[in-house]
Amino acid sequence: MSLFWRIYVLNALVLGGATALLLWAPVTVSVPVVLTEAVILVVGLVVMLVANAALLRIALAPLDRLTRLMTTVDLLRPGQRLPEGGRGETAELIRTFNDMLERLEHERATSSARALLAQETERRRIAQELHDEVGQSMTAILLALERAAGEADEPLRGELRQVQEITRGSLDEVSRLARRLRPGALEDLGLVSALTSLTTEFATHAGLRVVRRFDTGLPAFDHQTELVLYRVAQEALTNAARHAEADQVEVSLLHTDEAVVLAVGDNGRGTGAAREGAGMRGMRERALLIGATLDVASRPQAGTTVRLTVPLLRKQP
Repeated sequence: MSLFWRIYVLNALVLGGATALLLWAPVTVSVPVVLTEAVILVVGLVVMLVANAALLRIALAPLDRLTRLMTTVDLLRPGQRLPEGGRGETAELIRTFNDMLERLEHERATSSARALLAQETERRRIAQELHDEVGQSMTAILLALERAAGEADEPLRGELRQVQEITRGSLDEVSRLARRLRPGALEDLGLVSALTSLTTEFATHAGLRVVRRFDTGLPAFDHQTELVLYRVAQEALTNAARHAEADQVEVSLLHTDEAVVLAVGDNGRGTGAAREGAGMRGMRERALLIGATLDVASRPQAGTTVRLTVPLLRKQP
């Protein structure tokens, strides 16, 4: 039965019930209408309106649920669906909406994968250029300054030494940026070594104490999964340094038989509700690439914890 006929039948039932009451009830309407008869008519009208509203509420409840889902759905949190029970136009609408969500989630995951792959390729290119071109040019400048300082007299020699130290610091910063853009330790030494290097560098530059807890015997991951774990840890540490006002961060990488869990928690001010900025949404997009789940817990004055859960594929017996 279509939605139109369903509403029509409900109204017809209410009106039919009211008509039956008028036909078989012992109450009549006088001219002029007396107070008792007017009260009975008003009460009957109220009962009819209440019954009609209740029946329509029941009939249109699936549409209300669909409307709420449409206003709150987020493609970065996949799996939000409505139950598809029943028949008719409403059930068909819910099934169509669920199918549309599935297609959109698939297309979003595909486009995000292409965008993130292009981003990593561009990061690799920039890191290579920083290392090969900018780094070599600054190294040549350092050598030239060294020669000039050796041949110059005071006070020019002291000034050249100062410029040399500034250039050396800039070269170190360029090298650090290149390592952040292209984590060579991840490709050469593996995930645990790369996370250890990342947290050590973070502690040195951010001035925070970093506590590491890495399980031994972690399962082997493909390169994409390792890169997602590394980038999520990197972004979470960056957020902790910029916004948390913390003095300690704990990074853990633990595993069970079902999943591997990366957690980055700080003891900062927290927010009560984690803000979904560009960095957070970028972490969610990366999590979708490998079928992982990203959870963010933030409480006022109790810090923020970012947890990435990567399910492990069970081997068939």
